[in-house]
Amino acid sequence: MKYIGIVVAMAEERDAIQNLMEDIEIKESSGLRFIIGKIQNRNVILVTCGVGKVNAARTTQVLINKFDISCIMNIGVAGAIQLFLDIGDVVIAKHVVQHDFDITAFGHSKGYITGVGDKIICDRGLIDEFEEVIKSIPERSYKIKVGIVATGDIFCTEPWMKEKINGKFNADVVDMECGAIAQVSYLENIPFIAIKTVSDIPNNENARTFDENIKLASKRCANILSEYLR
Repeated sequence: MKYIGIVVAMAEERDAIQNLMEDIEIKESSGLRFIIGKIQNRNVILVTCGVGKVNAARTTQVLINKFDISCIMNIGVAGAIQLFLDIGDVVIAKHVVQHDFDITAFGHSKGYITGVGDKIICDRGLIDEFEEVIKSIPERSYKIKVGIVATGDIFCTEPWMKEKINGKFNADVVDMECGAIAQVSYLENIPFIAIKTVSDIPNNENARTFDENIKLASKRCANILSEYLR
């Protein structure tokens, strides 16, 4: 049986999606808890990877090795690094970069990964389908755009870092897992897409706003996922 694999980093993101699931069954493997069930009558497997690229990559590989996965989605929250994005806005990834990967000493561009390239392009078919879903969502108070996710093993708080990442990669949002999940999916030839809702904006105080907004942002991501699976 084919499953849509959904990888999230944190409990709040997991809970928002699990609340939409029916016919739930739990399986554990390699210390990970896989929540198997249905959303809108579609077979899904939900797993929480924890924070950071190594956790994300390991979890994604175990998911692929253990189950028959048709595509992988990274659903969750991120920090906005484009000026026009606000709390609660949504970015559907067209491609993903790893802003902290640096082998420029050997003549490569910043973010270039050997055997992968300088970016990982998300599945065009999934992007097109999500764009159609966006059109069907009624009037809303938040923006949705197709854009770029930048990943690194740091919670971005400094405005100068936000500006540097945006300037280098023209990225829209920054997180700590998406690039690793995308990389494993790419290497395993499995279609990938990410849906990110803005939980905070780097301004030296965004750890607090992150905590304040994570549940709202997680629920918004889950609702868009549900509309897609419908």
